[in-house]
Amino acid sequence: MPESSDTAMSVECPCCGATLRIDPELGRVIAHTAPTVPRRSSGVPLERATEILEQQAARRDAIFRRSSEDEKVKSALLDRKFAEALRTTRDQPIERPTRDFDLE
Repeated sequence: MPESSDTAMSVECPCCGATLRIDPELGRVIAHTAPTVPRRSSGVPLERATEILEQQAARRDAIFRRSSEDEKVKSALLDRKFAEALRTTRDQPIERPTRDFDLE
């Protein structure tokens, strides 16, 4: 099957800036041209990478410790909330809810 170059589309990749030629009939890339502009750096120098990773690890550990402490007191907290709700509603009279069926 002969390729028709007038139907191929040229698209620029938003990530790396490369030019891609795409055949719409096949839906596949048929040619790739490397970007002319050098790729932007991520902004983080490689020397600081270990420092950043250690900071992130310390942050994760702190969050984990806080959540494990919360889990330890969770059942006591729920018991107290239930007791408080029971105490506040104990003096209220019990009323049946009004249903649409009762109004007819």
